[in-house]
Amino acid sequence: MAGHNKWSKVKHIKGVVDGKRAKIFSKLSREIFIAVKEGASDDPDLNPRLRMVLLKARQANMPSDNVQRAVQKATGEGGAATYQDLTYEIYGPNGVAILVEISTDNKNRTAAEIRHILSKKGGSIATAGAVTRLFHRKGQIMIAREAAAEEKVMEIALEAGAEDFSADPEGYEIITEPTQFEPVLKAIETAAIPTESAMLTCLAELMIPVPVNANASIQKLMETLEDHDDVRDLYSNAEFDEAE
Repeated sequence: MAGHNKWSKVKHIKGVVDGKRAKIFSKLSREIFIAVKEGASDDPDLNPRLRMVLLKARQANMPSDNVQRAVQKATGEGGAATYQDLTYEIYGPNGVAILVEISTDNKNRTAAEIRHILSKKGGSIATAGAVTRLFHRKGQIMIAREAAAEEKVMEIALEAGAEDFSADPEGYEIITEPTQFEPVLKAIETAAIPTESAMLTCLAELMIPVPVNANASIQKLMETLEDHDDVRDLYSNAEFDEAE
């Protein structure tokens, strides 16, 4: 993944949070609800999925009152929807691979809606395994260059168990195995180094440069999928030219 693409994604995430705050908070509330229900605990120390969702909520500047309401809803009495986690493997225009993670309380409804989006925006469902094999589950921590000296960040990250460290004009990227993500992040936070983003993600093995004439159609497809209520996360191997 090229450096300019990585930082574009960070900026995109921050921009979406600013532009669609209510939508983001609604999705995060549902993720918190599911994490508590699935993990049978509202204690982040005992519930890894909840820890990861709360990290996302913090990065999105979600108010603590919203977080607490979602937790209370999940721990309250009464019937509640049962959610199922699904992964959709998709090919978009120009052969771009898209991996979509979904949580739904109605598999058939969601399948129909996703297929409708693909038919309208130029995507198609891939055969099982065709897209997942192109991605690796990793921890990714992004730090702005002005946050700390390169040598200091690299030393802390690698000593804490990071798999890889890279630097570019905008900042630093730390890659970890999923199991080492939390120890590395804790070491960074203990050193009082602020992060631009920190998450468990799926990184493409090889990025695909997108021709200028395909930019709009691919971006529109991904934005429409991301906007769907049941979509938790979306990953792709599309590399857009920032100049365009």
